[in-house]
Amino acid sequence: MEMGLANKTALVTGSTKGIGKAIAMELAKEGVHVLINGRKEEEVEGVVKEIQAAFPATSPQNAAADIADVEQREHLFEKYPDIDLLVNNMGIYEIMQYEDVTDEIWEKYFHTNVLAANGLSKFYLPKMRNKEFGRIIFIASEEAVMPSGQMPQYCMTKSMLLSLSKSLSKLTRGKDVTVNTIMPGPTLSENVQQIIEGMYDNKDMTFLEKEKAFMAANLPQSEIQRFIRPSEVGRLTTFVCSPYASAFKGSPIRMDGGLVPTIF
Repeated sequence: MEMGLANKTALVTGSTKGIGKAIAMELAKEGVHVLINGRKEEEVEGVVKEIQAAFPATSPQNAAADIADVEQREHLFEKYPDIDLLVNNMGIYEIMQYEDVTDEIWEKYFHTNVLAANGLSKFYLPKMRNKEFGRIIFIASEEAVMPSGQMPQYCMTKSMLLSLSKSLSKLTRGKDVTVNTIMPGPTLSENVQQIIEGMYDNKDMTFLEKEKAFMAANLPQSEIQRFIRPSEVGRLTTFVCSPYASAFKGSPIRMDGGLVPTIF
């Protein structure tokens, strides 16, 4: 399906690996010029070259920056003052017990997972409104609505993104500008795959067999009984960016594989 996004420009934060990279790839597949973001210059440049080779009709650009740093964000705005699509994907997470989460850790997660995305949105949203087109998407998690208790500092930030998305959406009334949040369930990032492989490294099993065993033992409530693939999140994000999704406004869009047991 052609998504009507050719020649749009998108900034995808945290796009050197995992979900972010998959989103960048799917957007480039639709002819979008993607700004690749990450903290490490060499990793960013590697993905830029990979996308350029795969989709030569597009012009991916290097947007290396630590967007949690205000000064680096300002430099990014100077370099790329105008975009059509903003995907706030970058975030940090770690399993932690509540008792171990210090005030400094709470602040770090708030600054990294919320304020960085808010800073980008605050800069680009008025420009999108002025030209009467734009898309802002926050990548959250099923943990935003169903906290597991394993990483409260992370869940708090993802819930905040739902509220922020809804608030910003109120500012787009009458414009072809949308602000939405996508909530993927457990996704097969590079790190997750390494963990699963390591858990069953002494067994003669294919990865799919290892994955099935892990899901049955640890996430039996999942209805798909596998990890969501980053490309699946990428395709959904691309659709939400497209003109075909203009009626999605302030929506929390779940892609959790049936993990969340409630209707809402």
